[in-house]
Amino acid sequence: MSAPAPLRLRPLEIGDVLDETFRIYRRHFWLFAGISVIMAIPAAALTAFVYGLLANFLQLANTNQTPDAGGLVTALLVYLIGYLFLLLLTPFTYGMVTYAVCDSALGRPVTIWGALRAVVRRYFAILGYFVLIALMALFFCLFPLWIWIEVGWLVVLPVMFIEKVGLGGAMGRSWRLVQGRWWRTFLIIFLVGLLYTVVQVSLAGFLGLANGLLTIVVSQYVALAIGQGASILVSSLAIPVVQIAIVLVYFDLRVRREALDLFQLAQRVSASQPA
Repeated sequence: MSAPAPLRLRPLEIGDVLDETFRIYRRHFWLFAGISVIMAIPAAALTAFVYGLLANFLQLANTNQTPDAGGLVTALLVYLIGYLFLLLLTPFTYGMVTYAVCDSALGRPVTIWGALRAVVRRYFAILGYFVLIALMALFFCLFPLWIWIEVGWLVVLPVMFIEKVGLGGAMGRSWRLVQGRWWRTFLIIFLVGLLYTVVQVSLAGFLGLANGLLTIVVSQYVALAIGQGASILVSSLAIPVVQIAIVLVYFDLRVRREALDLFQLAQRVSASQPA
């Protein structure tokens, strides 16, 4: 596969970040969407299975039959075990797309195997990052404090992949890059998150129509289980939007703080001059 043209580094306004995000997504749609959907399959299967067990429990209860309490306990156990498994998959779910975007921005060939190898090499560091974020969300009583720290660590993954540093170094580096530009970074990621939500709701609306037709063929309980699993697969198509935007924010911060665009321009001029 031929290498894509590297990202033209420049200060990005908020509108530029959104435009560039969709341009990059369109260029590598099948790769980014494929990674997201493949990584979402275990979550979709787990959700459909648990909803199926719960639907069977409710169906028996509504028909005045004795529900199988053991089935409900099984559903809860399967959900807990499955949730732990999904947690272990989190580095691949979010790290592979992020690495692929970084490769594209640097003008390197973008492949699913390259992204997979990169995540495997940094698996425990990426997992530690997401576990730390999850623990903060659980134990921080003040939600604004969690938001403040999370925005400061927003570009941890791009730092890991591009600058090849460990988790501690990446968190410190991300904090320094965002420092002094916290509100601008927050506004960008807030708008991207809002856009992500709109895309998800739109996709869910189309899926709801299909789910309504499905009830003609199967019972509403089976349709609910299938619909919940399918909604996760469809929603995964919106995940790369956030990951691409985070990588663009990383480069924008480096351009504004370190004049990375001038360094890139100097490299191009040097490469164009005859030896």
